[in-house]
Amino acid sequence: MKNTQAIGIFDSGIGGLTVVNAIQKALPEEHLVYFGDTAHLPYGDKSADAIRFYSLKISKFLLEQNCKMIVIACNSASSAAYKTLLDFFSGHTLFVNVVDPLVEAVTQKGYDNIGVIATKATIRSNIYRDKIKHNLQKATVHSMATPLLAPMIEEGFFQGKISHSVIDTYLGRPEFKNIDALLLACTHYPLIKKEIEEYFDYKVDVLDSTDVVATRVKQLLKEEDLLAQKRTQKNEFYVSDYTQSFEDTAVVFYGEEIELKTANIW
Repeated sequence: MKNTQAIGIFDSGIGGLTVVNAIQKALPEEHLVYFGDTAHLPYGDKSADAIRFYSLKISKFLLEQNCKMIVIACNSASSAAYKTLLDFFSGHTLFVNVVDPLVEAVTQKGYDNIGVIATKATIRSNIYRDKIKHNLQKATVHSMATPLLAPMIEEGFFQGKISHSVIDTYLGRPEFKNIDALLLACTHYPLIKKEIEEYFDYKVDVLDSTDVVATRVKQLLKEEDLLAQKRTQKNEFYVSDYTQSFEDTAVVFYGEEIELKTANIW
C-alpha cells in the first residue's frame, strides 16, 4: 500500500457522512471515497448474514477504488461484519470500525453506569455491552434500541418539538435515570447530541464515535507510514441507489454539498 491511496468509508446510507466529516477535518490531506448502500438501508433491521454479505461486496468495491484503508462507518456493520471483513481481506487493506474506538474511550473514563442507544441490529448483537463489560467488569450497561431516531433525523426533525418528544420518550425510561455516560452508537446520532446533552441538563457525558474514529484512523495510518502528504483529487461519494433527497440531505451530515455518483454494485 502507498500513502497516496484513498481511505474508503462506507455505511448503509447517509449517517456515515458524520464520520467522513470528522476524518476530513482531522486529515485534510487524505483522499476519501464514500459508499452509501442506499439500495439496502437501513441495516438496523437486517439480519447479521445480510449485513455481512453487503459489507463484503462494498469492501470489494472500495478495494477496486484502490483504498489503503476501509472505515466501517456503520455500527450495525461494525457489529456484524468486522471480523468477517478481516478474514476475507486481511493483508489487502487496513480496517477501522466505529465500535472499538468508542468502547476504548469509555473504558479510559472508567464510568460505572453506562447507557447505549443504537439500531436494533447493534443492540441485538450485544457488542457494546460485551466489550464494555470485558474492560470494565464492575460497570452496569443499559442498552436500548431506538429505531425512530435515524429516520427522524434524516427527515430533518431535530432541534424541535418532535425530536424533543421522541428523545424524552426513549431516555425517560427508568434504566437511564442514573447513568454517568450515554453512548450514541449510531452515526446519525451526533446530529442530536446537543439535544441529548440538554435533556440530561449536561450532567451526563454523551459520547459519539466521530472524533474517536478519526483519531484512530490517523493513528493507524501514522503507525503504518501511510499518511498522505497532499490531496491530489476531490473526495468521491457513491451510492448504490441515487435519490435527490439523499443528495439534498447529505449537506446536513457532511457539512457541505456533495456530488453523488451511482455505483450499481448489485
